[in-house]
Parts: sequence; C-alpha cells; structure tokens
Amino acid sequence: MRFSIIIPVFNRPDELRELLFSLTKQTYTNFEVIVVEDGSRDKADGVVNAFANQLDIRYFFKENTGQGFTRNYGFERAKGDYFVIFDSDALIPSHYFAVVNQRLESGWLDAYGGPDAAHPDFTPIQKAISYSMTSPFTTGGIRGSKKNLGGTFHPRSFNMGLSRKVWETIGGYKLSRMGEDIEFAIRIIERGFKTGLIPEAFIYHKRRTNFGQFFRQLRFFGRARINISRYYPKELKLVHAIPAMFTLFVFSIPVWAIISPILFGLAVGVLLLIAFLILIDATRKEKSVKVGFLSVEAAFVQLTGYGIGFISEGWRRFWEPKGFKETGATIEYPS
Repeated sequence: MRFSIIIPVFNRPDELRELLFSLTKQTYTNFEVIVVEDGSRDKADGVVNAFANQLDIRYFFKENTGQGFTRNYGFERAKGDYFVIFDSDALIPSHYFAVVNQRLESGWLDAYGGPDAAHPDFTPIQKAISYSMTSPFTTGGIRGSKKNLGGTFHPRSFNMGLSRKVWETIGGYKLSRMGEDIEFAIRIIERGFKTGLIPEAFIYHKRRTNFGQFFRQLRFFGRARINISRYYPKELKLVHAIPAMFTLFVFSIPVWAIISPILFGLAVGVLLLIAFLILIDATRKEKSVKVGFLSVEAAFVQLTGYGIGFISEGWRRFWEPKGFKETGATIEYPS
C-alpha cells in the first residue's frame, strides 16, 4: 500500500518540523508527504527542504482558501493508493503506518479514523486539554470512540485516511471551514463506503498551548456543528446540545442565588461534583494532581467555549431566511 500524507499548513513551520521529524521514524516507509502551504505569512518551505533527503516530500504554496480546500489541493496532486490527513500540530508514533497497513490488509476500510493522545513530553496544560478532548465527562469522549453516534464511525480530519476511490467518487471537501470534516464524513458514509476506527492508529495531538486559544477553537467547533445542520438537519442530535445546556446552567447560577438559596446551593453542589469527578479521573489517567486540576479548568473551558459557539450560531440560524447556507469560504483557520 502506497500512502499519500496530506498536511495543510498555516503559519506553523515549527510544528511542521516536529511532525515531519516524527514521520522519519516510521517503521513502514512506503509513503509520500505533500505539504500544502495555505497562504501563510510565515512560510515552511525551508522546513520542508530540510527533510528532502529523509522523506519523499513535495511542497506547494497556494492562496489562502482554508483547510478543506487545501486538503483537496493535496488530493489532486497525490500519487498514492490511500490518502492520510494530519493536522500540522500532530506527532505520529513510529508504528502508525505499519498498524494502518496491517489493518487494511486484514479488513478493508474505505475510510478510517484514529484517536489522539497526549505525548509524555507535552506540557501540563497540553495534557489537560488532551484529556478534556477525550474524556467521558465531556462531549470529547465521542471522538475516537468505538461506539459512535448513529452506529457508524465518522472519521475526523485531524487523523483520517481515505482510499483514492473515495476521493474520486465524492470529490473531496465541499466546505473549507465550519465543520468541513463532519460534512465530508457524512458524504463518505452516504455513498456506502465502509468506515471504521483503528484504535491503535493514534497520534499525539498538541492542540492549543493555552486556555485562551483552546476556548476560541472550541467556540468555533460549536458554531461548526450548527453550520452542518444547515446541510444535514438530522445530524443535529441532543448530545450536541449538552455543552450549551451546561453553559446555560453555569451562567444561571448567580440568578439562583437571588431566587432561592437552596437551589443555589444545589447548583453549586452539582458543579463541584462534576469538577471532583473530572479531577479524580484525570489525576488517575495522567498520574498527576497538577494535570488533574488543570483538566477541570480545561473541561469547563471546552464545554463553555463549545456551548457559547453553539448558542450564538444557533441564534443566528434561527433568524436566517429558509434555505440559507453558510458557504464556509472564510479564509482564516480558527486560532
């Protein structure tokens, strides 16, 4: 199996350097790397050139059109049998492609997804953010889960593979932002292609390095979920509204203090119980009390960030004319 790795890059040359270095350590090496610079100011061509003798790698620079269309640009130039998409802030374990190749040979998948994890060298905040994005106490627990909503696994483009046939059949991304990977996965499944999770094909996903960046990113994700409902109304499920309900609950606590001291006490007690459960679970998994406390903050940032984005975009959609579609052609990546 010949893999084509597609990596969109936007002003992240240092992260790309770490990702490419991790690819030089793969035990399975039948792959090419296609780096597509999406109109960056801080270009990564020098980083790519530094790996020219270690990887079968090509570099392209194009005008800024967003992540989805940048991946399409890479697909169009890929020579492999199977395309793999990584975000630029990922590190790939050395066994990754050996695991994927073995899985595809033993049981074919037209498209797959893999989970993400925190690398031992990540900072405590990065580990806390990683925990919140994979925790059963947040909606992040749905990502990379063997049990997925609707019974069918929906790959996500931070760690995703698809066959050339999938690309040739459905034509790639139709959106470039605001839930482009969700819409892409829906069309793959609707065309009858077989999808699945490969649990061992995990990556180390660095995500954001502080809670301010993380909040803005999750607010964007909340907006994206509403945007997808413009195209596929049935894809908006009750579970997607949980962060919004949590956010409204948190913001209502001061009101309960005025209305009823008893209800205020109950509300605070529920919030403390949630925080305690997250603290215990994160401390146990990460073997660090510090990461445990940071994970409480990260989980609350995730839920409220997503919730605020979900509510604000939902309110906007409520007032839109019937049949309105958000094209997703906005230029910038979420920061």
